[in-house]
Order: sequence, then C-alpha cells, then structure tokens
Amino acid sequence: MQFLVTAYDGIDEGCIERRLAAREQHMALVESMFKQGRHLYAAAITDDNDKMIGSVLIVDFPSRKELDEWLQVEPYVLGKVWDKIEVKPCKVGPMFLELHK
Repeated sequence: MQFLVTAYDGIDEGCIERRLAAREQHMALVESMFKQGRHLYAAAITDDNDKMIGSVLIVDFPSRKELDEWLQVEPYVLGKVWDKIEVKPCKVGPMFLELHK
C-alpha cells in the first residue's frame, strides 16, 4: 500500500536546529528504505524564504501498521522535528513505479 505522508515541522525557534541535528540520520534511513522500495519519493516543504518547514513523502508499506512502526524510529519523529503528521492512503501511477524497478 502506498501512503502520502505530510509532516510539518514545529514552529518553535529551536526546530530548525533539531532538524539539522537529525538530518544525517534521517537521510541514512531514507536511503536505506529507498533501496528496500519503501520510500518512493520525498521532498522538503519550504516557505517563501526557502526555509525547510516540513516534509512530503510517498512510501510503500504492506500496511498502515508497518508505516506506524517506521514512524516510531524515524529520526525527525524521535528528534521532535515533525510536530504534525498526516497520513493518507494513495496510489502511485504505474509509470512512476517503473522508475523504481
């Protein structure tokens, strides 16, 4: 099952520092999951000043339960970067999935 994950960073002053502190671990997990076919696409959400304020990910997990298990170890969750996370089931078009084969 594919899911659209939209995660918004906290708005407190220290959030960008927490994001940068957790970024290396976050990117290592994303790369590992990309190689496993779990992370299909991802992008940082930015404001009008190009400041990172969140993330958008399209992920593929067998179920919502497995997605929730990933969130429990995601560095941006553990590091209290993401303040609000929305998860919606979605379907990636076949031509886009071909890019991952």
